[in-house]
Amino acid sequence: MVKKIGVVTSTRAEFGLLMPVIKELRQSENKHLKVELIVTGTHLYNEYGYTMKEIEKSRLRIDHCIKIPVSSESADDISYNQAETLICFTKLFAQQKYNAVILLGDRYEMLAIAIASGNTHTPIFHLCGGDTTEGAIDEWIRHSITKMSYLHFVTNTKSRDRVMQLGESPDRVFNYGSTSIDNILGNAVIPKSDALKSLGLKDCKYALCTYHPVTMEGNNVEYLIQHFLSAIKSLPEIQFIVTKSNADQGGAHINRLLDTADKEIKNLHVYSSLGLTKYLSLMKYADFVLGNSSSGIIEAPAFKVPTINIGDRQRGRIQSESIINCKPDAQSIIAAIDKAISSDFKESCKKVMSPYGDGHAAERIAAKVIQVILENKIDLKKKFYDFKGWIL
Repeated sequence: MVKKIGVVTSTRAEFGLLMPVIKELRQSENKHLKVELIVTGTHLYNEYGYTMKEIEKSRLRIDHCIKIPVSSESADDISYNQAETLICFTKLFAQQKYNAVILLGDRYEMLAIAIASGNTHTPIFHLCGGDTTEGAIDEWIRHSITKMSYLHFVTNTKSRDRVMQLGESPDRVFNYGSTSIDNILGNAVIPKSDALKSLGLKDCKYALCTYHPVTMEGNNVEYLIQHFLSAIKSLPEIQFIVTKSNADQGGAHINRLLDTADKEIKNLHVYSSLGLTKYLSLMKYADFVLGNSSSGIIEAPAFKVPTINIGDRQRGRIQSESIINCKPDAQSIIAAIDKAISSDFKESCKKVMSPYGDGHAAERIAAKVIQVILENKIDLKKKFYDFKGWIL
């Protein structure tokens, strides 16, 4: 009987992290083992860059396209999206009968997909559990998916401890590092001049930026983005290349504000998506990374590039010395930029070591996934592991 593994991707960011794992798994495909790629979420919408085309460019076979709603104006929208996603993926999993599905991270649609997995008794192999992001709803979604999952691939030692604190047995929790480091080694291949030229820019001082909603702080999008844009406008000698927000609640509003500002601020350049290779290549040569995306915490330090992390969205993640945390007001952002571009700070960044692995995560993850699938000993009746590392 053929063993089947499903891999689900719903956004540009998480596809970049999954891509090296999919490629490694597909090397082991044969008549007894099939690895199916399931594409959903914002990949299939023009307003988010129709990043399906990036998957097609990667030459990875797409086995299923599941269109789900992605409106993100209100809590009602998010709940409706989750309900539709739960129905769609319950039908898919019941039909396909996967031996396991691979899910990454902490987005609200992934929670619905995880529930669909549970309802169909489909084992979940989860990537990037155990992290903490105290300013975002992702925090509790991530830990919820952890409890639904059978196998765990974390990115660092602290996250492994947290997964075990949630009662997951250490023999099912593996710290192989982040696949983002794998991507850095294999995808940042476009020369600086070519990457900038593709955006209509000449050689210049520039920052790579992403600003997502801070979903645990209420409806303050206008305030946050106006201060973000005010800081950009006050520094005309720097070009700011901004990728649009994700589909979290408030993301669509951020994107509308960015589109309006793109027409008014000369040193602002806004894109729905840059694609993985161009994005990482631009990061490699950036003067600094600015915003509140996890890429500034995980990828940028591996390039020895300074990061300015705005606000609390990423609070709780392990950070390198190349990261400057600042408040979300314009004055604080400008002060952080001044520090980031100083010669002393840039020099200090050259000594930074990433805590997120050595660039070989994907091959180790794929090997363990295949081993567990072929052993055929998965038991979803998990015992709660009482973590002995607690200090009471």
